[in-house]
Amino acid sequence: QVQLVESGGGLVQAGGSLRLSCVASGRTFSRNAMGWFRQAPGKGREFVGFITSSSSSTYYADSVKGRFTISRDNAKKTVYMQLNSLKPEDTAVYYCAARDSGYGSSISLAYDYWGQGTQVTVSS
Repeated sequence: QVQLVESGGGLVQAGGSLRLSCVASGRTFSRNAMGWFRQAPGKGREFVGFITSSSSSTYYADSVKGRFTISRDNAKKTVYMQLNSLKPEDTAVYYCAARDSGYGSSISLAYDYWGQGTQVTVSS
């Protein structure tokens, strides 16, 4: 079983930056691929990016490519997402998720564990 707790969200002006963190419990973190998703008000959950268990590969949605960066520290059981050049359309609740696989996926159903989410609000 894996429990995930996100933090780092907040209110920021357009063009600003935030760093989200997701701390995992459980013994399998180093074998879990980790994903980030977001959900804006009135919209469905949207894939943002993932990182493989070994950090050998990351993959991002086109909407955030070049602005967001995912990394992980397996010793700290933590995955990070650096959000730069934020836009008002990035406003959403951001969720981290873990897979019982080392390979990432852009499909939310592929993930087995979810955090409670952290709110990111970008003002114009």
